[in-house]
Amino acid sequence: MAATSFSSVSLRPPELPPPTLYRRSSAVPLLRRRPRSISCATVSPETSTAPPEKPEIELEFLGPKPGDAVNRAKAISGEKLLRNIMSDNKIELYATYGKLMNCGGGGSCGTCIVEILEGNGLLNEKTNTELKYLKKKPESWRLACQTIVGNKENSGKVVVQRLPQKKK
Repeated sequence: MAATSFSSVSLRPPELPPPTLYRRSSAVPLLRRRPRSISCATVSPETSTAPPEKPEIELEFLGPKPGDAVNRAKAISGEKLLRNIMSDNKIELYATYGKLMNCGGGGSCGTCIVEILEGNGLLNEKTNTELKYLKKKPESWRLACQTIVGNKENSGKVVVQRLPQKKK
């Protein structure tokens, strides 16, 4: 918790001599001003503490062919869908048909299929949508638009195979 201190500053006009020394003119009345004060709060950098770091999940994305480049990304545990992480890092998710006909992450097309090779325990349980679209597919396949990376408490590494249906 940061230490906060308050100080008061008075903005009082300079003291004026008694009004008897001034000539009173009917055109310029003598104005009396009220003193004003301002309170200021300051934060001491020595006593402020940084918020605790949130756990991170490291992700590796393998291409569909053995010679493809490996893409890497990091995400804060439990805050993003796998699809959004791939999109934010410009990692290709869709095959040709999926690029043209995907549902935009609504879970209604089944074109964002990925295979989780490592770290399945760091992801959320399969949703009903995934169970519907992937009932005849291997257990390790997931829909990227339905997969939450982490649970806000865990950290580790997840290895993802992009376009598993094209893997040969």
